Amino acid sequence: MFRTLSLAALAAVTTPAFGQNTDPAPAPVPTSTLPDPNDQSDQLMIGFGGALLPDYVGSNDYRLVPAAVAVGRVHGISFSTRGTELDVNLISRGRSKLSIDAGPIVALGFNRTGKIKDPDVALLPKRKTAIELGGFVGASLHGLTNPYDSLGAKVAVTHDIARAHRSTIVSPSVDFSTPLSRSTFVGLSTGLEFVSSRYAQYYFGVTPTETSLSGLPTFAPKGGLKDWKLNLLAVQSLNGNLLHGLSIGATLSYSRLQGDFKRSPLVAQRGTAGQWLAALGLGYSF
Repeated sequence: MFRTLSLAALAAVTTPAFGQNTDPAPAPVPTSTLPDPNDQSDQLMIGFGGALLPDYVGSNDYRLVPAAVAVGRVHGISFSTRGTELDVNLISRGRSKLSIDAGPIVALGFNRTGKIKDPDVALLPKRKTAIELGGFVGASLHGLTNPYDSLGAKVAVTHDIARAHRSTIVSPSVDFSTPLSRSTFVGLSTGLEFVSSRYAQYYFGVTPTETSLSGLPTFAPKGGLKDWKLNLLAVQSLNGNLLHGLSIGATLSYSRLQGDFKRSPLVAQRGTAGQWLAALGLGYSF
């Protein structure tokens, strides 16, 4: 349902795509003045700003943290960061409308590793930083509503090697992105996250010993579907060219915990199943 709604909404607002305007009887725009939609030259965008996110996954307390992002392509190999995750696509896109995507992922997990505001949850032992390594595979379709858009689907699989939650995470996702003009870009994505019972117990369980420390009831959750997510991204160039110069970007994300994850005392009694994340920052494209 989210895929249908998101694509319909974005298709409705993509009328002013690259090179279009709403003036009556516009003069023809020479094709040579428009960017090549299949251009695979080297590019880099870096950005810095701040993000508002929950104290821990399932918390209803929020904190402001610094944030950075990098997106680029070097010799046909593209990469992007998302929070504390780095994805590298090792397959260069050709001129076909269909492209295959695959490559490695490395991510850091900081859930419940820092200071927590909630007085009961703060009494629980802190968790270790997770180092998650793995990869992804997927496919993307290009040029659906205009020559520059992209609809992609992928499945990512990572495993913690730092002896934190010591389990595997499987994350299927779908995303759609398009420029609305030479200076405005939007993206919408949705995804699911599946985890093991070991992960569930590590972050959402309460052992008898932890009950004596915090007063929270003992709880032994099972693994499965952890949550679903919906994310909206918007980037506005400040000089009229998305490919070069300064821009401002914002993202808004909502996720909803499911099953035993939302029934955990850390969530049901001390937090909330609905989680928001918002970020705002400045970026520069080379």
